[in-house]
Formats: sequence, C-alpha cells, structure tokens
Amino acid sequence: MEYKDFDDGELFMLVCEEDETAKEILFNKYKHVIDIIIKKYTYSAKMSGIEYKDLYSEALIGFTDALTNYDMNKESSLKTFISMCVNSSLQKAIIRAKAQKNKINNETYSLEHVYGELGLPLEDIISDNNKNDPLTSMMDEEGYLELIETIKSTLSDFEVQVFELMICNFNYVEIANLLDKTPKQIDNTIQRIKSKAKKVIEDK
Repeated sequence: MEYKDFDDGELFMLVCEEDETAKEILFNKYKHVIDIIIKKYTYSAKMSGIEYKDLYSEALIGFTDALTNYDMNKESSLKTFISMCVNSSLQKAIIRAKAQKNKINNETYSLEHVYGELGLPLEDIISDNNKNDPLTSMMDEEGYLELIETIKSTLSDFEVQVFELMICNFNYVEIANLLDKTPKQIDNTIQRIKSKAKKVIEDK
C-alpha cells in the first residue's frame, strides 16, 4: 500500500481505525514538510540546549497530535493541520527549554533584537524595512510573547496560521507551499497581518 493509492481522507479514516500502516504512509508522505519545519528550528533549538534527536521527537509528537485531533469537517487540509501541529509542538518545546534554563535578562530589546528563540526580529514581521515603525523597544521576552498573543487575537484563523509561520522565519513562498495557497494569496495575507500588528503596537 502506497500513499499515491489513497487520498488523505481515506488514509486518515484508516488511521482512525488504528491502522499503523496508514499512519506510516501519511508520515512518509509529509516527511518533507516536517523536515522543512524542523530545519527552521534547528538553530533556535541548539541555542536552547535541545539536541536534534529531541527536536525530532517533538516533531513526531506534533505529527501524532495532528492525526489525533484533525477534524475532516474543518476547512484546513490534513497537510496544513500537520504543519501547524508540528510547528506548535516545536515552538512549545523551545519555550519550555528556555524557561528551564531560567535565564535572567534585564536588557531592553530593540526592534533589531531576535526576540526569544523564535528566530526573527519583530521588525521584519511588521514593517516594510521602515525604521520609523511605532515599536521602538520591548522590555523583556515576556512582554514580547504577550504582544504576539495580542496580535494573534486580532487575526483571522488563517492569518494566525500565516503569522505563526512568519515568526518561525518561513518566507511567503514556503508558507504558500505549507498551506496549499498561492504566493500571491500569502503575500496579501502578510500585508493584512502587518497592518493589524502595527495598529496593535500603536494602541499600546
């Protein structure tokens, strides 16, 4: 049995019936997607003290969670849901690792600072290389994470998916591939996200 012989819906139904072969086929089908996401987190994981094998294990947890929680009645494809679950699992693992290291950092972070372990300056997310953006500093990583959650609360479900991939340093072409959208659709979504993010910052 090969994945090309079945569509995702059929394979997912087999997984629901505890067919391990179907689960393995789905994993092999989307392993390249999982590998792309893992690669994006490799540097952040290393800086947080997470070994590659542990990072890979977290990705597998995300993959399993996707198959456990996927709802076929929702709009997102299984591929998209797997991508988001793996992304979320790795992001949480890195945040946990940083918390366990119990670092104390009282410096003021600027827009150019690569916040937390997510690997991307916030400036790159919300601006078009405009150095006059309203956000001039963030006091600590806790404040940064709170800001991220506030921004997400203003976004649609799809915009949240794109935003989470943006802060993990995926470019718009990679995001388009992961979410089964055209680069133009993703570029338009990113522009909406930037606009909403700037408004959140201006209102703070």
